[in-house]
Parts: sequence; structure tokens; C-alpha cells
Amino acid sequence: MSKKTHVAIAGNIGSGKTTLTTLLSKHFKWQAHYENVDDNPYLNDFYKDMQRWSFNLQVFFMTKRFDQLQEMMISKKSFIQDRTIYEDAYIFAPNLHAMGLMTTRDYENFLGLFNSMDQFCHAPDLLVYLRASVPTLVNQIQKRGRDYEESIRIDYLTRLNERYEAWISTYDKGNLLIIDVDDNYFNDDAGDLNNIITKVDAELHGLFEQQEV
Repeated sequence: MSKKTHVAIAGNIGSGKTTLTTLLSKHFKWQAHYENVDDNPYLNDFYKDMQRWSFNLQVFFMTKRFDQLQEMMISKKSFIQDRTIYEDAYIFAPNLHAMGLMTTRDYENFLGLFNSMDQFCHAPDLLVYLRASVPTLVNQIQKRGRDYEESIRIDYLTRLNERYEAWISTYDKGNLLIIDVDDNYFNDDAGDLNNIITKVDAELHGLFEQQEV
């Protein structure tokens, strides 16, 4: 592609963001930026005691994503991002607050920090949203077998899904591509992956405003 491109993959825990980020990065030769999970100092503690560690976790994630965006802005390469800074502010933090797992004081502090960061951020040229039902999410979470995810509650995933759908229904920051993960096996099926690649290519060339796969 002739111009620098920013694509971001959004979706709930277990929807396949990292897998699709890797596959698209390899195909389009984009630089991949992944969510900071393996060396996150708060993740294990968070799943053991969400109320105690929710603010710390969300600030860590958002700060790392902001750092990624600043790095991307000065880079001359096209890139693809595993999850966006908007999901921290519009999905995870408000969900934790609504569930009583983040205090109002911490939530308002978090939003103030996001609003300051957002002034220095650019929305992706294309947002790819991975839509998945809770049973699909649970199945994929169990498959990857991360110890700290064993305690994730079904109601937590359900609430996140509801917030994702609400956010996506009003998303207007750029092109949007929705992929139904329940009926798409891009990790194992070359046909499904090629279909996504074709749609991504079309979106970036401005042929469609929105497509659902």
C-alpha cells in the first residue's frame, strides 16, 4: 500500500484479536503492536481481586496503548494494533465502574487521564470488530489455557459484550469492518481468512463504508 496505514482489531476477551493481528500483519507486511499481557504486573492480581486492582490495571493498559500510538505516529511504517485505547475508556473502565469494581473517584480520574491522552491520538483508518457470543469466548479462552483467565466470570464477559455492541453501533471515527467470529474460522480456514483480507483491502481503498463478514 502506498500510504501509511493504521488498522486496529477490537473485541472482547477471547475473540481472536491477537491471532487476527498476527495473520493480517504477515499478509500485508504491517508492523504489529500487541496488547501488553505477558509482562503486565497487574493482570494476575486483577483476576484474583478485581475491585482492588481494577484502576491500576486499566491505567497500565491505557498508558501502554498510548505509548504505542505515539511510537506509531513517528514511524514511517504501516501498522496493526491489537485492541484500541478507546476500549479502555468506553468498554472496560465503565464496565468495572458499573459493576462496583472501580470506585467513582478512580473512574473519574481514569476518564480525565484518557481525555488528556485522546487529544494526542488519531483514530485508526480501519477498525475491525470481532463479534463473538459468550459461549464462543469461553471456548476460546479455555483453549488457550491461561491460568489467570480461569477465574473470569460469565457475567463479566456478558457485560463486556453488551458494551462492545453499544459502542460499535455508534462508532464514527473511521471505517468499520465487523466479523462474526461464531461463523468464521480464520485461524484454521484459509478461505475465511482470505475473505477477511479481501474486505480489509476494500475498506482501506474506500470501496465500502461498512461491511459485515
